[in-house]
Amino acid sequence: MPYPHSPHLPHPTVPAASGWARVRAGFGLAALLLAACSRQAPPVPAPPAPAGAFAMAARPGQARIIVLTHSVGRVVWEGGLGPFFQAWNRDHGTRYRIQRRPYPDGTAGHLWLGRILPDRLFNKLFPDQYPWDNNPYDFWNLWVAHRDRVQGELTLEELTRSYDVIVFKHCFDESRVEADDGVPDVASPRQTLANYRLQYAALQARLHQFPHTRFILWTGAALREGSSTPEQAERARQFATWVKTTWDQKGDNIFIWDFRELETDGGLYLKPEYARNPRDSHPSAAFAARVAPLLGRRILDVIEGRGDTRSLTGR
Repeated sequence: MPYPHSPHLPHPTVPAASGWARVRAGFGLAALLLAACSRQAPPVPAPPAPAGAFAMAARPGQARIIVLTHSVGRVVWEGGLGPFFQAWNRDHGTRYRIQRRPYPDGTAGHLWLGRILPDRLFNKLFPDQYPWDNNPYDFWNLWVAHRDRVQGELTLEELTRSYDVIVFKHCFDESRVEADDGVPDVASPRQTLANYRLQYAALQARLHQFPHTRFILWTGAALREGSSTPEQAERARQFATWVKTTWDQKGDNIFIWDFRELETDGGLYLKPEYARNPRDSHPSAAFAARVAPLLGRRILDVIEGRGDTRSLTGR
């Protein structure tokens, strides 16, 4: 399936917001304003969702899925995620449509031209491109801080109109977590635990504003030993633990795929046998072929209502 320049697939009509939905949207906006206005304020978890507040549109056996990736995610995708869903649809009579899209794509919204033009020519024609970064700050910047396109990148509204399930992730640069500097700031690209938590709190409130869309976030990709300090790696592990045990909520529309656990087997670093080579923190093709079906199963669990009861790794 081709990658769209902009979302164009039809989306089922969403009923008018219920009283609860309006109240919850108010809570989400309040949480976002608190995070943005108070640099010292710790992130406050959103209140638990009532049963049924985040139901997907009723279309049994159908879902439109987008996987937003950079290089690590592309390796996993090429491990066989598309064929996994083709086989599942064939064997179970379902119509799950899945595709991958680089995001942010760093092409000022001109994805196809970015593929066919030489880099030098493309950069001359489109000098205003979003950086090739997908850290917590970048999703906050693109989805929370702005409602319009930033340097051509698709907005969250555009993505949710075209897809029922949005899978997104950070690349391994997210695992270079620096020591807190004492001035947490939701709008800072500085990679600290405090900033990450503020950005995730704001993202959570924002994603809750799309109750009919399900979001699946990967825990952060790990680095091989030697590519970060032990202190940075420990902070990365602490953040992943916080995401799974504190930030993630049962009953809402956000789910976790624990990619970091698969890469590290619970340790600090990408295991050497899972890496592309001793100097590269990208996963190997063999590892990708092993974990791509696990991501496929995790996506199926989320679509089919088992996201809060099954394993976060897809095992």
